[in-house]
Amino acid sequence: MNIFWFLPTHGDGHFLGTSENARPVSLQYLRQIAQAADYLGYYGVLIPTGRSCEDSWVVASALAPLTEKLRFLVAIRPGIISPTVSARQAATLDRLSNGRLLINVVSGGDPDENYGDGLFLDHTERYEAADEFLQIWRGVLQGETVNFEGKHLNVKNAKALYPPVQKPYPPLYFGGSSTVAQDLAAKQVDVYLTWGEPPAAVAEKIAQIRAKAAQQGREVKFGIRLHVIVRRTNEEAWTAANQLIEHISDETIAKAQQSFARFDSVGQKRMAALHGGKRDHLEVSPNLWAGVGLVRGGAGTALVGDPETVVARIKEYADLGIESFIFSGYPHLEEAYRFAELVFPLLPEPYASYAQFGQTNLTGPFGEMIANDVVPQKLAGQS
Repeated sequence: MNIFWFLPTHGDGHFLGTSENARPVSLQYLRQIAQAADYLGYYGVLIPTGRSCEDSWVVASALAPLTEKLRFLVAIRPGIISPTVSARQAATLDRLSNGRLLINVVSGGDPDENYGDGLFLDHTERYEAADEFLQIWRGVLQGETVNFEGKHLNVKNAKALYPPVQKPYPPLYFGGSSTVAQDLAAKQVDVYLTWGEPPAAVAEKIAQIRAKAAQQGREVKFGIRLHVIVRRTNEEAWTAANQLIEHISDETIAKAQQSFARFDSVGQKRMAALHGGKRDHLEVSPNLWAGVGLVRGGAGTALVGDPETVVARIKEYADLGIESFIFSGYPHLEEAYRFAELVFPLLPEPYASYAQFGQTNLTGPFGEMIANDVVPQKLAGQS
C-alpha cells in the first residue's frame, strides 16, 4: 500500500467556492506541505497540472532539494510537448532527485485549455497521439535510438543521452475511463488511476483493465484519487464535510457544472453524475461524499468518517486491488498531519510505524510536558 498526499498548486483554504480564509500558492507554503509529507512518511505527492495551477515540473524541481524521500508524481502532456524533450526532462529530474520522480500521463482535460495550448485533436485522437508519444518516450529513456513514423508523431534519431536513475524509466501512472483510455492503459502504463467512485464501479474498471492488459501479455497495478475528511468521531467528520461547502452558493455550483459540461472527459462526466449538481444525497456510497465535486473538477469525492471507518473504506478498495491511494484534504498542511496521526496507526506497515514520528530522547511523542516536570501518560487503550 502506497499512501500519497497532494500539493495544492491551484490554491488552498478552509472552504470550497470562496476566498474566505484562502491561502495563496507560494513556495514557502508548498514547502511546508512537502516537508510535512516527507517527515510523516507519505510515499509521494501528486502535483496537479493545467492552466489553473502553477507548473508542476518547476514546482517539483524546487521542492526536490528540500525533501529527502518524498516522491513527486508529475504530469506529462502528450500533444503539447515533444516526447523526446519530455523524456530528457524526466531523466534530469529523476537524476537530480535520486530516483524520486513518478510520471502522470495526462491526455484529457478541458478542450478550451487544450485549444489555448495549441492542441486541437479530438478525444480519440488525443489518446492515439499519447500512444505514439509513450512509445517514443519509453524507447529513448531505455537508451534506444528511436526512429518513429506515426499518424501524429514523427521522429528521427531521437535519443536521451542521460539515463534516469529508475529502470527502465520512472513509473507511468495514468487515468481515463473511456474505452480508448483503457486500451492505452493496458498497453503502456504501470499504474492505472481511477477517481473515487463507489467500490462496485471501481471493481468494474479494474476487471476491464486487467482483461485488456492480459490480452497484451501485461499486468497493471491500480491506484485511486480521493479526498479525505477524517475526525475523531463520525459526527465531527460529517460536520467538517458540511462546513467545507457551507459558503458555496447555488449560483456558483451552476456555473461550475456548466464549465465542467464542456469537458469531453468520460471520467469527469462520471464524477458529475454522482451528485447531478445538487446538494442533496451527496453520500453516494457509505462514507463516500461527492460534495467536493460540486465546484471542483477531477477528483470530486471524499472518504468521510472516524479513523476506523475511513480505514474500513480504504480496505474495501484495497481488497479490489487498489495499491496506491492519493489523498488530499483542506487545508492540506493541517490535514496531512491529521490523516497521519489518526489513520496511519491503523494501516499496514510501514505506515503504522510512521505514526510514531517525532521520537525524542524521552518516550515521545508525548505532548506538552506538565508543570515543567511530568511526562503526560497515554490514555488507557492507547498503544
